[in-house]
Amino acid sequence: MATTIWARVFLAAALLWPASGWAETCRTVEHEARSYAVCEVAAGADLRLFLTGADGKPMATFDRLQATVEAEGHRLVFAMNGGMYHPDRRPVGLFIEAGQEVAPLVTSAGPGNFGLQPNGVFCIGEDRFAVVETLAFAAAPPACRDATQSGPMLLIGGALHPRFLKDSDSRYIRNGVGVSADGKTAYFVISGGRVNFDEFARFFRDALKAPDALYFDGKVSRLYAPEIGRDDIGFPMGPIVGLAAPGR
Repeated sequence: MATTIWARVFLAAALLWPASGWAETCRTVEHEARSYAVCEVAAGADLRLFLTGADGKPMATFDRLQATVEAEGHRLVFAMNGGMYHPDRRPVGLFIEAGQEVAPLVTSAGPGNFGLQPNGVFCIGEDRFAVVETLAFAAAPPACRDATQSGPMLLIGGALHPRFLKDSDSRYIRNGVGVSADGKTAYFVISGGRVNFDEFARFFRDALKAPDALYFDGKVSRLYAPEIGRDDIGFPMGPIVGLAAPGR
């Protein structure tokens, strides 16, 4: 009898645990016989973009970011590379950190994935998220506490980027972000294996039901998510997106 009572108590606690709680932030999802790691964040959570530390040097690594967050008395729930950058780790396009514009918006087309227009901006507002196509952002900039420009757009209003090829043989481990239709949820995704743009975009559209999504990168894509056993290593990064929570 006692065992049954305690089992019910634990089950009730599990059902009442908030969906945005740290223990349920990241998960692994299978879609079309491919694996993806997804970290889901609710608007209003302590999600931030990081570029430099208090010493003025690039944040660059998950270890350095973790130490920075822990020095505040918080813990790092997850983090991933959050936009394209130059060899010295300066952002390629718009970057806003804690309300301060570090790099300006780039509206011109150019080489590489960043310049594959339409590209876009991921915006963290006070009570909502947005992924906005670059020219639309330039015409009517939303209020962003933090923002990072990258490209190409994966989805715009549920439609795949017009340049994507379903049978493309350009395959990398890719990462990006999608936002729910109401702007209240952001989905940070990294593929478990090599995928092309079309496959990656369809995951956001078909599995996550996100109408708008933005590509972050491919060759350097990395994830820190201890709850699913991820602490990827690699070259120093430029912009990083991370979620902090109370405690250590």
